[in-house]
Amino acid sequence: MACLDRLSPQRESWGERMMIDGINLTNVTAWVQDKIPEITPPLDFELIAGGHSNLTFKFTDTRGSAYVLRRPPLGHVLESAHDMGREHRIVSALAGSSVPVAPTYGLCEDTDVNEAPFYLMGFVSGAVLHDQQPVQEMAEAERYSFGLHAIEVLANLHLIDPDDVGLGQLGRKEAYLQRQLKRWTKQWEATKTHEIPEMDESLRLLNEDMPAQVGSAIVHGDYRPGNMIVANGRMAALLDWELCTLGDPLADVGYMLNFWPSVGERERGAEKAPTAVKGFPERKEIQERYERATGRGLERINYYRAFSHWRLGAIMQGVYKRYLVGAMGDQEFDLEDYKEGISVKARSALKLLTD
Repeated sequence: MACLDRLSPQRESWGERMMIDGINLTNVTAWVQDKIPEITPPLDFELIAGGHSNLTFKFTDTRGSAYVLRRPPLGHVLESAHDMGREHRIVSALAGSSVPVAPTYGLCEDTDVNEAPFYLMGFVSGAVLHDQQPVQEMAEAERYSFGLHAIEVLANLHLIDPDDVGLGQLGRKEAYLQRQLKRWTKQWEATKTHEIPEMDESLRLLNEDMPAQVGSAIVHGDYRPGNMIVANGRMAALLDWELCTLGDPLADVGYMLNFWPSVGERERGAEKAPTAVKGFPERKEIQERYERATGRGLERINYYRAFSHWRLGAIMQGVYKRYLVGAMGDQEFDLEDYKEGISVKARSALKLLTD
């Protein structure tokens, strides 16, 4: 999954090194100047999001103008998992639509410039709701208006005809759930280290009682508060398009609802979620607004929520096995707690499928 983890800023003065972590200052500055002639170097780079996802750098020039550079993680990575050209294409295609995205300035696919492809975006000011800290600085009215805008944006994304914005060939439009279950079942079986009966039973039910896909749309794939920039009670920009494809739009709705707990929910980790603070609209209102905006019924939304929980459990199992065998290096990691988290996801999926 593509999660934006806040890191400590990494800064270096101009000329101190020709290569900082992920940025060749000389080459990148020259390339940026060609794309943004008004920029005035030297450029000051700051890593604002990284980890195993794509790296996001904020950089400023001497005038204080701010921009963003996105590139794959350092080291050996699969191009298909960190396709800069694809991500740049999606964000550029949605510019000027009813889905707020940062403006793009260019894509560099010449690896001689910076050892890996990258692209440039404008910097969008606002808060990212990774946790409850930025929420505390929002008035209750802003929390509510942001929640309504978040579901409005998702509905707008799903109402866009992919062919109208040049994204008709982004992926297969049909059989989304079948393809996803096949993919993640393969990972679950390949990384399984212990028995979780709820994972197996949930998978059986997901295959047996799969709803028919009604139409197709642009699916974001990671639609949650942590991938949204918020300003003045509205979404200023939607981030992290790594998992975007074409398919069943209700998968996005189910995923969002799982990341939208209300005050007092008892599910593991729910109390720490950004929306578990007073003021946000609850799931029922979000669902009703989506139905009205799109005309799509959500009678089977519990299936999509269960699928989302199960898929995340399969993803977590892969991470767990990598840590278990030492493939992630010497990092502090509570294996037992993480292992229990997989079971929690499986139980949540099964409960939604059997209630």
